[in-house]
Amino acid sequence: MSTRSIVVISAGVSQPSSTRLLADRLAEATVTALADLGQQSQVTVVEVRELAHDVVNMTLTGFAAAPLAAAQQAIADADGVIAVTPVYTAGPAGLFKSFVDVLGTDALTGTPVLLGATGGTARHSLVPEVAIRPLFTYLHADVVPTSVFAATDDWADEGGDDVKPLPSRITRAATELAERVARRPTTARPGLYDAVPDFSELLGGA
Repeated sequence: MSTRSIVVISAGVSQPSSTRLLADRLAEATVTALADLGQQSQVTVVEVRELAHDVVNMTLTGFAAAPLAAAQQAIADADGVIAVTPVYTAGPAGLFKSFVDVLGTDALTGTPVLLGATGGTARHSLVPEVAIRPLFTYLHADVVPTSVFAATDDWADEGGDDVKPLPSRITRAATELAERVARRPTTARPGLYDAVPDFSELLGGA
């Protein structure tokens, strides 16, 4: 049985962060849903805050440092992606948008993607639909119908998971992602970043 690769993009700017918490919950639910479908999975987490300087440098120079290039390749090779960002001023975090900007327009083509976002209040709950979904649709990703937004109050421990809307939404979105991932061919996708020439060759070195 082949192992499905799930890459989690977490754009929280603090440690710990509610963004990473939501990302982990979505990843755990996806792994469980894939197991229910008879699929093994492996999760890789990309912490965007750790790549912030590399993202800025690539924006300015067009070249990706090794850690950023590794994250880009992992995303390009992924069977499924979970992308979670904090919300500021009714939009995704600037760091999250900058990271997506340097992925390349073909990196997510056909890849199932689950969108998540966190914010202080429920007033931002439509951000995944009106600000983030169009971004990933433009990149030709296969975005699952259910996105997940978690406000601060959603983490309150009141009632069981069966009556709380956040856990049930996480389960529904993860199931949608798992079903799409399970239907994908198991053959490896061609690497989008494999053909980058060695700089010693470009400079005429040995």
